Amino acid sequence: MAKQKRDATGKIVDGFFAKFKSWRLSRKIRKGKLPRGRTSAEIVSAIDGSIKGCMAEIWGILSARLVRGDGTIVDLGVMSVKKVTTAFRDYIVDSLQNSTTSPLSNFKYHASGTGAVAEANTDTALGTEVESRQAGTQIEGATANIYKTVATIAYTGTRAITEHGLFSASSAGTLMDRSVFAAINVVNGDSIQFTYECTFNAEA
Repeated sequence: MAKQKRDATGKIVDGFFAKFKSWRLSRKIRKGKLPRGRTSAEIVSAIDGSIKGCMAEIWGILSARLVRGDGTIVDLGVMSVKKVTTAFRDYIVDSLQNSTTSPLSNFKYHASGTGAVAEANTDTALGTEVESRQAGTQIEGATANIYKTVATIAYTGTRAITEHGLFSASSAGTLMDRSVFAAINVVNGDSIQFTYECTFNAEA
C-alpha cells in the first residue's frame, strides 16, 4: 500500500478523509457560511477543488489582524469569503477594452466602516465608512491566480469596525469587494491590518 503523504504538522494531505473535509468546507463556503479558525490557504484549496467545471469564478478572501496601541497583536484569521461586486465585473470588461482609462492596478485602496447591512454583489460603497483609506501593497499570492493586497488602517477613536471594502481610488472610485463581519472593537491608537486575497479560478 502506498505511503500516505503528510504536511509539516503531520496531517494527512492526500487521504480520503482529508479530501472529504475539504469538500465539506467548500460546501459551507458556497452556502455563505464561514467556519472559524480556517486559514486563507485552506479556503482557497477547498474552493479550487470544488469548481463545477462549467464556468470561471472570482472569490474575495479577507483576513485581519488587530494591532493594539501597546503593540499587542491579535490574529483574527479569515473574516469573510464572498464573491466580488458586479461593478468590478463590469470594470474588468471596460479594462479589456481600454486598460489606460480602466487600469486594474488601481484596486489597492482599503477602507473600513461601521455599517452592518449584509453585503451584496450590487454594493457600490461601504455602509458607513470611517477613517482614511489606505493604499495597500500589491503582490501575487501563494499561487499565480491570487491577487494579494495588504494595508493597515489606524483608528482615532472608539469604534466597532464591521465592514471592509477594496476600492480603485483613495476616495469614491469603484468598489471591488465589500465584506461584513463580527465587530472588531478598537480605540484610539489601535489599528487593523487587512489582507485581501482575490482568487481567480479557471473553468477547468
